[in-house]
Amino acid sequence: MQEYILLAIITVIVLGIFSQWLAWRIQWPSIVIMSIAGLLIGPVFGLINPKEALGDLYSPIISLAVAVILFEGSTSLDIREVRGISKSVFRVVTFGAFLAWIGGSLAAHYIAGLSLEISFIIGGLFVVTGPTVIIPLLRQAKLKPRTAAVLKWEGIIVDPIGPLLALFAYEIIKVIGRTSFHISDLIPFFLGCVLAFLLGLGIGLFVSLLVSKGWFPEYLKSPIILSFVFICFSIAEVIMHETGMLAVTVMGLTLARTGRYVRSISSVGHFIENISVLLTSTVFILLTASLTRETILDIFSWPIISFVLAMLFLVRPLSIFISTINTELTLQEKTLIGWIAPRGIVALTVSGYFAEMLLNDGYQGASILTALTFALVFITVCVHGFSLGPIARKLDLANTNPPGVLIVGASSFAVAFAEQLKNLGTPVLISDNSNERLLPAKDLEIPTYRGEILEEHSEFEIDLTPYESILAMTGDTAYNALVCQSYVPEFGYNNTFALPVYGNAESNDVPLSLHARILFGEEAVFTELNRKINIGHTIEAIEISAKQTAIKNELHTKGIIPLCVRKKNRQIEFITLQEKITLEEGNHLIVLVEPK
Repeated sequence: MQEYILLAIITVIVLGIFSQWLAWRIQWPSIVIMSIAGLLIGPVFGLINPKEALGDLYSPIISLAVAVILFEGSTSLDIREVRGISKSVFRVVTFGAFLAWIGGSLAAHYIAGLSLEISFIIGGLFVVTGPTVIIPLLRQAKLKPRTAAVLKWEGIIVDPIGPLLALFAYEIIKVIGRTSFHISDLIPFFLGCVLAFLLGLGIGLFVSLLVSKGWFPEYLKSPIILSFVFICFSIAEVIMHETGMLAVTVMGLTLARTGRYVRSISSVGHFIENISVLLTSTVFILLTASLTRETILDIFSWPIISFVLAMLFLVRPLSIFISTINTELTLQEKTLIGWIAPRGIVALTVSGYFAEMLLNDGYQGASILTALTFALVFITVCVHGFSLGPIARKLDLANTNPPGVLIVGASSFAVAFAEQLKNLGTPVLISDNSNERLLPAKDLEIPTYRGEILEEHSEFEIDLTPYESILAMTGDTAYNALVCQSYVPEFGYNNTFALPVYGNAESNDVPLSLHARILFGEEAVFTELNRKINIGHTIEAIEISAKQTAIKNELHTKGIIPLCVRKKNRQIEFITLQEKITLEEGNHLIVLVEPK
C-alpha cells in the first residue's frame, strides 16, 4: 500500500510539471494539458485514484495548496498596476461579481434545473476565475497591460469572494429553514468573515515587522513566511470554514503593500512563485484524476451543456458590460474581458465540499454539482485558453510585434546596435539613468527610459511585454551582473545577456556564472566595441542568400564581428561565447564592420 501511495504522489507531481513543459513547447494552455493528463490516468484508464491513495489527507492537501496559490497571487498585486483603470477594476470585483452571482444562480435554476437554494450556492461559487487559470493564460497571450491588469486583479480578488458568497447563501438557507427567522442568526457568518480579514491583516503586518527588524536569516525567510501562510489559513478555517482563502489573500495583499517599503520581503516572491507553479500542476492533476467515469458521462447531458453555454455567452458578457458602464475601458477591452472567465481549482475544490454538505442535508439535486462544475471548468479553460490569443489580436489588445530587445546602458555601441535592430523592425528600448547619454538615441528616435532599471518602480513605468531579451551593456561589470541576476526571473536565463567590459570574458572580476550569457566573441568587449564605433566602424545587416550560408567562416578574416542573426520568423538570435551562429537563407546577419 505504501508503495502505491508513493508511486501515485510521484506520478501526479511529475505528470503535472511535464504537462506545464509540454504546454510551453506546443504553445497550448497549460491547464488544458493538465486536465487531459489527469483524466487519462484517472477516470479513463483507472491507473491512479488520488482519493484512495491519499485518504483523509486528500482534502487538506488541496486546501493548503490553494492557500499558497492564492497567497502568491495576492502578493504579486500592486496598486500601481491599475493606475488609470482603478474604477473599472473596482466595479468588476464588486458590482460585476454580484451580477455574475445573480445571473449564474438564475441560469443554474432555470436551465440546469437545480432548486433555487442549490442554485444560489453554486452561483456564488461560479463568480471565481482565479490566478491558477488566468495568470498562465495571460503569460502566454501577452496582452496589453490594461486588459491584463483587470483580468489579473479580478481573478485574485474574487477568488476568495466566490466561496464566501456560496457560504453566505448556505447560511441563509439554513436560517430560513428554521421555525423562527431572525437577521441576528447571520451574525456568526459576518463575524467569521471580519475575523478572517483581521487575522490576515494582522499576520501580514506582523511578518513584515519581523522581516524589517531582521529577525529571520535570509535563507530561512521564505520557509518562515510560508509557515505563517499555513498558520493564517488553518486558524481562519477553524474560526469558520471557507474563510481561510480570504485570510491568506488579505495577508498577501498586506505583504505586497509593505514589500514596497521592506525590500527584502519582495525577494521572497520568486520562491513562493516556484512553489505555486508546482502546486498548481499537482492539484489540477489530483482533481481531474479523482473524477469518476459517471461524472464525466454526466457532463454531456443537455441541461449541463446548456448551462455552460449560458454562462459563456450571457452571464459573463452582461455582468462585465453592465458593471463597466461609464468606466475607462474601451469597447474592445470590455469585449475581451466579457469573454474571458475560465474557472479553476477553487471552483472544483469548494463545489465538492458544498455538494457533500447539501446531500447530507437532503438536497438530492446536489449530486450533479461535481459534474456541473467540472463541465464549466474544463469547457471554459479549453475555449478561453485557445481563443484568448486570437481574439486579443483581432481586437488589437495583444502585442503582435516581433519579440523586442531591452538594452541597459546607452553607450555609443549600444545606440548604434539599437538603431540597426530598429531598422529591421525589432522593438528596442534603451535604459540609462543619464539623460545626456540617452540624447543620441533620442535623436535617432529610438525609444528610451531614463531611470534606474533596478529600482522596483521601474517595472510599473516600463511595459516589459514587448521585450523578450535583455542585454546588460554598461561599462560596469558588477552592475551588468546584477542586472542579469535581477531580470533572469522575468526574461529567463536563455534571454538574459551581458557584455564583458574589458579584456576577455575570463578576465573579469565577477565570476562567469553571474554574467548570464556572454555576448559576442572573445575580443568583443565593451571598451573595444565602443572604441571601434567612435572611430568610424558601423553596424550593418547582411541578408543571407543560399550561396552565403557559409559566410560565417569568412567573417573574422575580413575583420568583421558578428553580433546576432534575425531569423525569418523575426526572432533575434544573439551570438554568445557558448553558441555559434547558424545561418539559413533569408536570415539577416548583423555585424560590426570596418570603415569603408
